[in-house]
Amino acid sequence: MLGLLSALTLPVAIVGTRYSGSYELLHAGFAIPIAAVFGIFAVALARRARGLDRATLGRAGGGRSARIGRLLGILGLCMAASASIALAVYAVLHAIE
Repeated sequence: MLGLLSALTLPVAIVGTRYSGSYELLHAGFAIPIAAVFGIFAVALARRARGLDRATLGRAGGGRSARIGRLLGILGLCMAASASIALAVYAVLHAIE
């Protein structure tokens, strides 16, 4: 669940700014730390779930869910990193003006 939240945080923030009259696209940058935190927790929980699955020799179940959660968490972290880079480039270009 946290992996899905991590992967959807930035797109939802961007869509929210598109249909809002008072917020601009730059304001979606406030969702970057939220996506990063969700991604970190998703990867950590997936690691823990995979360890539990290995310890019980697969009888606990949830191995597939752990893999999907880990992938979505990593996707959310990558999106947060790329959005951070984009904001940094924007700040540098804005400062050069």
